[in-house]
Amino acid sequence: MPVDYLEYFPSLIDTRTSDSLLETFIQQTPWKQQVRMMYDKEVITPRLTAWYGDPEAYDYNSLGKTTPNKWTEELLMIKALVEPLAGVRFNSVLLNYYRDGNDSVAWHSDKEEILGKHPVIASI
Repeated sequence: MPVDYLEYFPSLIDTRTSDSLLETFIQQTPWKQQVRMMYDKEVITPRLTAWYGDPEAYDYNSLGKTTPNKWTEELLMIKALVEPLAGVRFNSVLLNYYRDGNDSVAWHSDKEEILGKHPVIASI
């Protein structure tokens, strides 16, 4: 398998279920806006995030140890769909909420040592 590899599953979740999940996540997720250090200054991330996972999950927050929210029924359903396709067991998920055309994430790579040499990342 190549170092950088992408598989695309366009119909993994049907439109009706997808719309319902989106509405549930928007309404019921404890969204937070993070402050990060970038270029030697603090900046507010231009999106909302929420981290869910196993208690011992990887801590995506470079600002210090955080406790993930407990898996929801909806996230466990998505996890059950994705894991057999990816061939791995995921221990956490970061939800990102882009509220409008002003919210974003900068171009980046998830190459942190704790994730291993070739991390598997699912994006739904």
